[in-house]
Amino acid sequence: MAIGWIELVTGSLEQKKQYRECKARIKRLPATYRAAFEALERYLMYAGGVAKGDVAVRMYGDLVDLFEESAANGVPVREIFGEDPATFVEAFIANYADGHWINKERDRLIEAIDRASGGRA
Repeated sequence: MAIGWIELVTGSLEQKKQYRECKARIKRLPATYRAAFEALERYLMYAGGVAKGDVAVRMYGDLVDLFEESAANGVPVREIFGEDPATFVEAFIANYADGHWINKERDRLIEAIDRASGGRA
């Protein structure tokens, strides 16, 4: 019961645990992969737009998996990103569109206009 109340205020404790586990995995990456991941993480803060915690944790975990596998297989950092790192990140983010805040706001706008106009035309 107390956990339900706490999670109402703070968000999912399980998602926070998963996020911390991902951060620990990132710290164990080789230096070049870790530096690239940290740069990618910074870009995600501005370009990610993911508002749902479960989607953000899933996306973050998938990225960590990619970097761990790449490091284990000796894939160069540049090969992970390709010629344009921003294009790579934006294409990656597009796979998690269900968590983007703009989609939530789009739905909210449509519902508000529907209510204001008495329903769909």
